Amino acid sequence: EVQLVESGGGLVQTGGSLRLSCVASGFFFDEYNIGWFRQAPGREREGVSCISSSDEPTYYQDPVKDRFTISRDNAKNTVYLQMDSLKPEDTAVYYCAASTTGYGLGPYEYEYWGQGTQVTVSS
Repeated sequence: EVQLVESGGGLVQTGGSLRLSCVASGFFFDEYNIGWFRQAPGREREGVSCISSSDEPTYYQDPVKDRFTISRDNAKNTVYLQMDSLKPEDTAVYYCAASTTGYGLGPYEYEYWGQGTQVTVSS
C-alpha cells in the first residue's frame, strides 16, 4: 500500500522556521518525483516546491523562493521542506505528493497524496 505521511507542522510566529517531513512507504521511493503543496481555507491547492527522483531540478513557487528549501534522503524514504522566514500568508495545510511520470507544481501531475500537516504562522 502506497503511503505518504507528513509531519512537522505547527504554530510559529512570523519570521520563524519549520521543517516538514514526508515519509513514504509501499513503493520504490527513489523512482518518484515528490511535490509539496498547500491549501489555505477557501483557496485552491497550490504547488509550493518539487524535487525530481534524481534530486535535480527543483522548483519553487515564486512567493517561497529564497525562503523554502526542498531536499530528499532516499535512504530514509523522506523528503523535507525547510521553511524559513515564515509569513502569515504561508498558513495552510501542507501536503506531499508522489509521481513517477508527473513533475512540476500542478496538483494534477501527482497520483499519490498524504493527509497533510497544518502550518499556522501568527502575526
